[in-house]
Amino acid sequence: MIIDRSTWGRLRLTGGDRVRFLQGLTTVNAAALADGAHGWGAILSPKGRVLSVIDIRHAGDAFVIACEASLAEKTRAILERYAVMDDVAFEPITGPAHQNWHDITAVWSAPIVEGAGAAAAPDSDPAVERLRIRAGFLHYGFDVDEDHFPFETPIGQFIDYGKGCYVGQEPVFRVHAQGNAARTLRGLTIEGAEPIARGAQIKHAQKANAGAVTSSVADGSSTVALGYLHRTCWDAGGTVEVDGRRATVHEIPW
Repeated sequence: MIIDRSTWGRLRLTGGDRVRFLQGLTTVNAAALADGAHGWGAILSPKGRVLSVIDIRHAGDAFVIACEASLAEKTRAILERYAVMDDVAFEPITGPAHQNWHDITAVWSAPIVEGAGAAAAPDSDPAVERLRIRAGFLHYGFDVDEDHFPFETPIGQFIDYGKGCYVGQEPVFRVHAQGNAARTLRGLTIEGAEPIARGAQIKHAQKANAGAVTSSVADGSSTVALGYLHRTCWDAGGTVEVDGRRATVHEIPW
């Protein structure tokens, strides 16, 4: 499946301080990226909350930073605000781009490629949304926002806890060391194909307010969804209730 990324925000970052700048501002270990490689991560607030979800690709003597279209202006503003004393420059990239999601593992691993993809599908395509949800590929403002820590989301799998200091590192490392995250994003297979509202409450036998749905889409006779679950009921294989319908909990991807 070819996914259209032409509307995404893309910036080419150059300058002598480009590596040090990204190391100190993002969760991505930019110094470890081989030429041509890319990595997903986040820009955090000093309190460790997710301000932006980004992909960083090493492109020769530059890095290319990509994010959802809705995050483009916000992300550039954050980068420029922190770049006051650094030798870095930002150049917007326009034109067609795409990803190739050949299977569920590629949703997070596929690079964003410059150029048009044959018969590229938009994010609004239900087939794209089903694969995105099953992979836990985050939609900012829905599945993650400034109220979330990165370790509560699939971004957590990409955090390099040995890369050194960056903005927001301390609270993230503290929770990681203590192992006491209160919630995590899980996949849900919900009985029935009727629409589920974003924010729909998730109930559990032991906890009436166990979490909330963030994204959902019909999948045949059932519904696949993402939602945050409290640590007391996030075990994969367990069951919860959403809008009076039974739902099975899954680790992401599923």
